[in-house]
Amino acid sequence: MHPILFQFGNITLYNYGLFVGLGFLAAVAFAGSQAKRYGIIKDEISDLFFVILISSILGARILYVIVNFNEFASDPISVFKIWNGGLVFYGGFIVAVIAAFLFIQKKRLPLGKTADITAPAIALGHAIGRLGCFFAGCCYGDQCDLPWAVIFSDPASLAPLHIKLHPTQIYESIANFLLFVVLIILDRRKRTDGIIFWFYIFFYGLLRAFIETFRGDPRGDFISSSLSVSQGIGITMSIVGCCMILYLLQFSKKIFN
Repeated sequence: MHPILFQFGNITLYNYGLFVGLGFLAAVAFAGSQAKRYGIIKDEISDLFFVILISSILGARILYVIVNFNEFASDPISVFKIWNGGLVFYGGFIVAVIAAFLFIQKKRLPLGKTADITAPAIALGHAIGRLGCFFAGCCYGDQCDLPWAVIFSDPASLAPLHIKLHPTQIYESIANFLLFVVLIILDRRKRTDGIIFWFYIFFYGLLRAFIETFRGDPRGDFISSSLSVSQGIGITMSIVGCCMILYLLQFSKKIFN
């Protein structure tokens, strides 16, 4: 739980950036391995993930700043210090989906197949990237007395120090890795393109909404104080994902019958 991996003179390597980078590389590698099976050029998938990387970082930081505006009001320059942590996944996801859709349309890639390639890859990359949150101390959990509670002691950590907290970053890392495995299994049995992406939307929304109940950092309010912004978005995503899954299943049933 140490934000800084090492320092050499003016050069500092942050664990947060390291794991986000490793997550991105893992996502690209997996998606590239799937591209051939789907009949898509590997380089086009790599280019797509570069677009996803840039747009997701931008969107994730913007939503984090909006939700935690008071934190940046007195120090606007800190908005650009993303190496210290402070990205909201949903902000990045929403902006990345829009950017990816525009890229797919421009390159005339098959939308359903491309979406099914990227969904498990995003889950894998997210699972690894969340470990960076754990080391940075951001996205920390609420206070608890569970046997697996964690205590942050590094003064550079973003989490409260010297108290037992839910390791929510680890919860989400495990949840994303399990989701990755589930999506791979479903992908082998699917009957229509695009449905794996919507399974990702459905399951991740539910998992995130549940894990949010253990979070202890400022989350912002969604309509009322009973739901955080991420919970509200997660529940909304799950409803949309469920509707799309049912629609695609019905659509494929008509085709194969």
